Amino acid sequence: MKLSNLANNITTSPILTFAASVNAKIANGEKIYNLTVGDFNSNIYPIPSELKTEIINAIGDNQTNYPGAAGMPKLRNGVANLIEKYCNVKIDINDILIASGSRPLIYATFKTIVDVGDKVLFPVPSWNNDYYATLSAGEAVAVETKAENNFMPTRDELLPHIQDAVLLALCSPQNPTGTVLSKQQLIDICDLVVTENKRRGANEKPLFVMFDQVYWLMAFKEGVFHHALSVNPEMQKYAIFIDGLSKSFAGTGVRVGWATGPSEVIDKMRAFVAHIGAWAPKAEQVATGEYFQDLAKVDGFIRNFNSKLQIVLEKLYDGFIDMKNSGLSVDSIKPEASIYLSIKMDLVGKTTKDGVILKNVDSVQEFLLNEAKVAILPFSWFGATNNNNWYRISIGTCPPDAIDNILGNIKNAILSLK
Repeated sequence: MKLSNLANNITTSPILTFAASVNAKIANGEKIYNLTVGDFNSNIYPIPSELKTEIINAIGDNQTNYPGAAGMPKLRNGVANLIEKYCNVKIDINDILIASGSRPLIYATFKTIVDVGDKVLFPVPSWNNDYYATLSAGEAVAVETKAENNFMPTRDELLPHIQDAVLLALCSPQNPTGTVLSKQQLIDICDLVVTENKRRGANEKPLFVMFDQVYWLMAFKEGVFHHALSVNPEMQKYAIFIDGLSKSFAGTGVRVGWATGPSEVIDKMRAFVAHIGAWAPKAEQVATGEYFQDLAKVDGFIRNFNSKLQIVLEKLYDGFIDMKNSGLSVDSIKPEASIYLSIKMDLVGKTTKDGVILKNVDSVQEFLLNEAKVAILPFSWFGATNNNNWYRISIGTCPPDAIDNILGNIKNAILSLK
């Protein structure tokens, strides 16, 4: 059947496809630890109880009609207060746009800035920027990052590509790595962007930066995450920030996200969100607006939630470092935020007890699924080509009491290789 060029070029996320196949195996009775998708088991990590109550109250109050294109004022005011409290950055509520999660806002950012053939620059490994570039008919330019920089881009790595780019897409804390741009890395990149835009002048499209920072409240230590506007206020003209309830509040299914940025950009993004009907449901907006009125309760949830996640991630990290110290070809980067752990396993080229040679990361992934009963994702599925021995572990659906079994299964599987 003849379809559009876009339809012919876009594909379903392999991550979701693989996760679905693993879940099907689990549904058929197989005992598998699915550490793939960036979701939460809501029985282990529920949304804040106060937010749940407010959602129920809002539905009971019949808050179920259209919420308005920009989002409910009380929610936008709450978002502004949240950012000011944690980042010491003031945002005008007219420069805040609410949508049904962060994804429509990322899409609207790309569509607002990127014309056909425009260069979109992003580091890899990273989540979904290649797909959004395709949806916008832009030219995707991926910049490989290095483990020694915590898989975060440096000024020098970006510099050769920025002169004709219109959008730089960054994620910090990073999916898939669980690492964060350091303050100096952020300062260097912001200075680079401001300098480049001064070179371009008023008659050329600026270089914008989209900061996907939906994990920023999940930094495990104070002073780890830094807001771009706090290190360089001149970025206000060029930076769009994407955020939401999905990760920091375990609300992947609640579908409330927000973007902040320059008025001219936010105004146009609002039109895109309205035309595709990607408003966040009104009841959830009303509820979140009420919940954000008491930032002491918000802070209490965040601290408790992060503490639970940090314990699980660091136990996994310690387990892989123990394997490394025992002589196995594995490594890991200490997690700084989010629900992800970067692990390195040099298993390509090894042979299974059945005589099968692990030829690539996909065969390693399949081996771990079958032998260790653990499902993880290689960095190559996030665009990386030079870091094929690195993988992402996602813990949001993992029972904390399963960590010892997971580590033991992976260790035994590795030891079975020749």
